Amino acid sequence: MKGSHQTKAYDFKNRDVLVLKKLWPYLVKMKSRVIWAVLFLIFAKLANVSVPIALKEIVDHLDEPNVLLVLPLGLLTAYGFLRLLSALFNELRDAVFAKVRYHAMRFVAIGVFKHLHSLDLSFHLDRRIGGITRDIDRGTQSVSTLLSIFVFNILPSLFEIFLVIGLLWISYDLFFAATSLITVFLYILLTLAITNWRMKYRYDMNDMQSEANTNAVDSLINYETVKYFNQDNFEVERYDNTMRRWEEVAVKSFTSMTALNFAQSAVIAIGVTIILILAADGVVKSALTLGDMIMIQALLLQLFLPLGSLGIIYRQIKHNFIDMNNMFDLLEKSSKIKDIKGAKDIEVNNAKVEFQNISFAYEGKDKVLKDISFSIEPGQKVAIVGSSGSGKSTISKLLFRFYDVSSGQILIDGQDIKQYTQRSVQSAIGVVPQEPVMFNESIFYNISYGKYGATKEEVVHAAKLAYIHDFISKLPLGYDTLVGERGLKLSGGEKQRMAIARVLLKNPPILIFDEATSALDSHSEKMVQKALDELAQKHTTLVIAHRLSTIIDSSNIIVLGDGKVIEQGTHQELIQSGGEYKRLWEIQVNNQSDEI
Repeated sequence: MKGSHQTKAYDFKNRDVLVLKKLWPYLVKMKSRVIWAVLFLIFAKLANVSVPIALKEIVDHLDEPNVLLVLPLGLLTAYGFLRLLSALFNELRDAVFAKVRYHAMRFVAIGVFKHLHSLDLSFHLDRRIGGITRDIDRGTQSVSTLLSIFVFNILPSLFEIFLVIGLLWISYDLFFAATSLITVFLYILLTLAITNWRMKYRYDMNDMQSEANTNAVDSLINYETVKYFNQDNFEVERYDNTMRRWEEVAVKSFTSMTALNFAQSAVIAIGVTIILILAADGVVKSALTLGDMIMIQALLLQLFLPLGSLGIIYRQIKHNFIDMNNMFDLLEKSSKIKDIKGAKDIEVNNAKVEFQNISFAYEGKDKVLKDISFSIEPGQKVAIVGSSGSGKSTISKLLFRFYDVSSGQILIDGQDIKQYTQRSVQSAIGVVPQEPVMFNESIFYNISYGKYGATKEEVVHAAKLAYIHDFISKLPLGYDTLVGERGLKLSGGEKQRMAIARVLLKNPPILIFDEATSALDSHSEKMVQKALDELAQKHTTLVIAHRLSTIIDSSNIIVLGDGKVIEQGTHQELIQSGGEYKRLWEIQVNNQSDEI
């Protein structure tokens, strides 16, 4: 375990630099605000450091015999004015920099969100939603925190430290400045060393927190499954096991922090004591005035107060670097499906689809498809059937460019889809999947998703064509009805018909029906099939079929077996040939099995 943390620490040193490079463009983009914020920072610290000087003059004048009252009043007024200026410039700095802070937070979040949508299907099939959302939340918040820390804490503290030490050096003996500098150096060295050692606990806490969050999200998404199998206690126990381990590490993290706090306090106490003894000795020997001693004490307070928070700030910086690590890991992931350099948008006129000698294998697996060739003429309906695992759905994913072929070509109107932008290829294709998923929004939102800016009339028209309008009209809220998480408030047939309405709005030249009726009851199947048949008219259509009764009218039926085309033809031709298709047909007709 120890070795793994050492490796992480090394990686994060490089990552710290990367994080700063990532943040730099956001500062440059709004450099005028950053410059003003830094100027207000300098003015605030100059006013702040001037306060002890004013205090010294007040004490020295009050200590003089026969002092005129008007002079201390003037100095007292100046003292109050300097404190007011310090507060004013600090607030102005915060106000000016707020735009930089939240602008950066917003654009980092947008960048990550956009990047996640650019990644290919294989990444999203492997992802854990709970862990990713947690990483994004922590990462974007860390952007804001880091920017704030650097501008509101690090720069002001460093500027004030050097200002105070310089003032002690110029105004008093070099020994005062040297002792202060050594104290600061030891404090920072001790803080860095102990904090780096404590980071291993933060790594473990983040890992366990992400694990717990992922488990919780998975459990809640699958609420019905949990209830079906009476696994409430198991889910709670699984969550508690992770949180128990997190609790143990969190306690260790906190107790190690108390040791660090004591060590920091000890360094400051020793340094301040030495300097005050020297100052008191100077007052006794009349080398220094009482005002000098008060000024030195006030300067030390201003020196060590920000230094005291520097330890906490450093820990926050390290924690935020860690929190941002997973988010930047997401940004570094690249899609395996990429557009070629200079790729243009594909132009689809007739919508003829050709598969020429296609072979494909998923990463780390044997070939799913082996030298597949077939074509779909414009306006034709072609069906693909076969046993489970024969590669039916893979063909639809390759056409949609969720994956790229290992060898061969997929052509649309004679154009190799790999040579054109994914976005344009996917815009030309509409998909009705076997299990359509809905957003947790209104019915109107889910149907209109097929066409940005669709009007109410267009949505209603699409719903009527998909035979779902009558059902929607009977709902109390009609098209404003929320469908629930992933559309759980709708039946399978209702979701399918909404998915068809959505594709109708998109109105692409090529359609893919991926086993769109396989999980429906007879009544729902008839409704959905009727909508599909009307949708398929005047479109080039590829049907991934489970129920053979739905594809009898297909122009061509392709039968897959072991990743190859083993036969093809019309329904009648395949029945007469007495091959695999006839066997599958007889299984369904005789109700011996629902599996093909």
